[in-house]
Amino acid sequence: MISLCMDSAYKQLVLGLYEDDALLAGISLEAFKKQSETIFVELNKLLGQTKLDYKDIDRIVITKGPGSYTGIRIAMTIAKVLCSQMHKELYTISTMQLYAGLEPSANVILDARSHRAYVAHLEKGKIIGGTQILDLEDVKKFLEAHPGKVFGDALLSETETSNFLKNFIDLKAEYQKVENIHALVPDYLKESDAYKV
Repeated sequence: MISLCMDSAYKQLVLGLYEDDALLAGISLEAFKKQSETIFVELNKLLGQTKLDYKDIDRIVITKGPGSYTGIRIAMTIAKVLCSQMHKELYTISTMQLYAGLEPSANVILDARSHRAYVAHLEKGKIIGGTQILDLEDVKKFLEAHPGKVFGDALLSETETSNFLKNFIDLKAEYQKVENIHALVPDYLKESDAYKV
């Protein structure tokens, strides 16, 4: 099975082509606010490297947020178009899961602007207690209450480096199948403030 995994929800652009559990080709680069200019160029490069075509892809996996209002929608829109036009399966995971992977105990902090952050505690790929938006001063309390490695932004703590390409395939047990592609919407968490991100 050929899988295309994509993340444009936050600062990184992550694209991976996998055959079963093996990475064929992938990129992970910082492209904040440039994902839309970069995604097709990089995707076409990966397809060229692997001698694959869009029609060879069996399923697409994307992150559904939280993250940048525009960023989330870039990979999601491409995935929705490809899956609906070519009748491919579509799956999602949380951006927080992608950052933490299968760490036994992890916290993810992502800048939500306006002196706030998205935070989540994860254990072995599962979000425990949901994803929240906290004021930055409350993030310190959250980290004190939830021991573990910290991934994401170094807003208030040193962070670990995420292995996005490995995490995408390691998290396959956490994929959520999208039954109605047209009804899929991003997890913004803060609908009324989405324009600020």
